[in-house]
Amino acid sequence: MMTVRKADVVIIGSGLAGLMAAEILSVEKNVIIITKSKIQHSNSMMAQGGIAAAFDEDDDWRDHFFDTIVAGGYHNDEEMTKKLVQKGPEMINKLIELGVQFDRDDDGNYSLGKEGAHGRRRILHAGGDATGKELVQRLINRVEKKVTIYEDEMALDLLVQNNKCIGVTTKTLSGDMIQTIAPHTILATGGVGQLYKVTSNCQSLTGDGMAMAYRAGAELVDMEFVQFHPTMLVKNNKGYGLISEAVRGEGARLVTNLGHYIMENVHELKDLAPRDVVAREIHRVNTEEDELLYLDISTIKDFEKRFPSITKICKQAGVQLEEGRIPVAPGAHFIMGGVSTNERGATSINGLYAIGEVSKTGVHGANRLASNSLLEAIVFANELAQEIIKNPKQAEDLMKIPTLLEKRFDLPTKEEIQDIMTKYVGIVRNDKGLEKAKKWFENYLDFIYKNGNYDLSIEQKTICNLMTIGYLITSSALMRNESRGGHYREDKPLSNEQWLQYNVFCSITNKDVYTKAKVPTIMTV
Repeated sequence: MMTVRKADVVIIGSGLAGLMAAEILSVEKNVIIITKSKIQHSNSMMAQGGIAAAFDEDDDWRDHFFDTIVAGGYHNDEEMTKKLVQKGPEMINKLIELGVQFDRDDDGNYSLGKEGAHGRRRILHAGGDATGKELVQRLINRVEKKVTIYEDEMALDLLVQNNKCIGVTTKTLSGDMIQTIAPHTILATGGVGQLYKVTSNCQSLTGDGMAMAYRAGAELVDMEFVQFHPTMLVKNNKGYGLISEAVRGEGARLVTNLGHYIMENVHELKDLAPRDVVAREIHRVNTEEDELLYLDISTIKDFEKRFPSITKICKQAGVQLEEGRIPVAPGAHFIMGGVSTNERGATSINGLYAIGEVSKTGVHGANRLASNSLLEAIVFANELAQEIIKNPKQAEDLMKIPTLLEKRFDLPTKEEIQDIMTKYVGIVRNDKGLEKAKKWFENYLDFIYKNGNYDLSIEQKTICNLMTIGYLITSSALMRNESRGGHYREDKPLSNEQWLQYNVFCSITNKDVYTKAKVPTIMTV
């Protein structure tokens, strides 16, 4: 028997983007939040680094814009990126109004950190290296009094008729099926990190929102661009957690066990180069040289006080911080592509919206700039919420669900999918490996395209979602015959001509140019 619920807005996911939207919408709308685990379980909760914004009076949105598009491989959407960085200070003030306590120095000024590819200090933190936890918990404390929250309930598929989304079908851990009907359905389900063996993402990040949107017919874009964070704490081939880029921002350096500082002659920003550059160099050292890699933290004073969350991770892994180094390796961190949206979060399906990492706003280009993810979450959650408030819609009639087929299938395991993605669709890719991965996924095309027709368990549905997104990333990577940002083809490196285009672009978008004229047009491929 199918249980039916109704609301003005249903939000799928409980990270910062979904909570921010719920906070604003709850003033005027009946809002339901559905999350597949517990409301505290999200990537946002785990975010250590902070939130970037041109908040300091000596900073300028144009500087933030410039850093963002350079890190993004000049693949960013210009207007969306402008909105992101221009709205940043305003949204920081909104968070402060909501009670968020950002860290200050002894003089009472906001403590601003610096991370990779940022030209200046503009990263705000809360609770040291627990910014995400502070923001998310603050919003949870507010919205749990104003919205209805359903935990341990997995979204299976969107309810779509005539290119109009009217809600979502979900399943509880006990197997109960539920339809939630709403004129506004918001995907805030996060990313796809569990496709890979080593990841900074929490266990629930299996690409569910993107897979549902794909099955419903929504447009997905730039799926090939996957960012690998350079510094995951990895010991004895086991990943323990993220070592924030803020650690390198405070002076930590990547070094081998033989004392070789690997970023010294690789990039002008050295250890604070864009994440794709650092991750590839670590990958090269790991595969080509017989040396172990560490993060040298010996120059950072009061490390345990400055980075309490990281200190806890290190102790759990048995790392002796007094030795001044942490073993690290890259791990899947963020996907720049996703469900394509406009500046108000609307997708190609009426009534369906996407915000946060599940969306592709275009602000990250081919490689996200450090600490821009939390900023994207709050900026576009606010834009979407304001749009829904201005344009109310009525709920549609109940949609009949066809009888689901019961059929036995031999599905791969999560570990098998991770093996394929890590080996062939990881930090460094090539045509031969991508073709192998694509053919492997094609063995399961029936499930990739049609699994909505079958009566599946939550575990089976999760595998189907992982296969769907793995197939889309692999296929997209084969289509892009170049290296750019988080998509690196060792058989398609940048040509001399392309590098010349990059250098010319850099020379005409320096700060002197765009402080006097309009922001330049982005070169895209």
